[in-house]
Amino acid sequence: MARWATVIPTWTPVAVGDTTAMTTLGFHNIQGGVAGQRLEIREIYLGGQAGASAPTFMVFGRCSTVTGATVVSVRSAALDPATIAAATPPLCVNSTSGTFPQRSSTLGMLLNLSYNAFGGIVRWYAGPDETISILGATASFGEASLSAFTGGTPGLMGSNIVFEWV
Repeated sequence: MARWATVIPTWTPVAVGDTTAMTTLGFHNIQGGVAGQRLEIREIYLGGQAGASAPTFMVFGRCSTVTGATVVSVRSAALDPATIAAATPPLCVNSTSGTFPQRSSTLGMLLNLSYNAFGGIVRWYAGPDETISILGATASFGEASLSAFTGGTPGLMGSNIVFEWV
């Protein structure tokens, strides 16, 4: 088992409803690299960077359409320097082109992480036996998104997802 972190230092989420395609650079997703690959989400952190009050309705949920896109702006690294590099690592996605993911309307919202992006923070940490799992690389269990839901005024933020590759 190896723990990894995926980070987007600064971005502005784009609010979308369920079953609506996410947009260019408006989300932070994580997807298994191959069939059978299991990931467990351990922590999600959001840090507000907006210059004024910005109620941001963030949710973490499963995707019914998975990403087939160009990966940009996302940093991913093993937390332990002794971790062996994998041939097919998990994908940590923030896309500019291709097929954009869609949050599932039936398996969707797993966490409500709403906050004010004007300096607010959110830290969700999985307790024992409370991890969220991703399995494989196909819909609807192979990808999960950190994205804004409709309403509010999404503000500039940074995000971090810590996961374990089991």
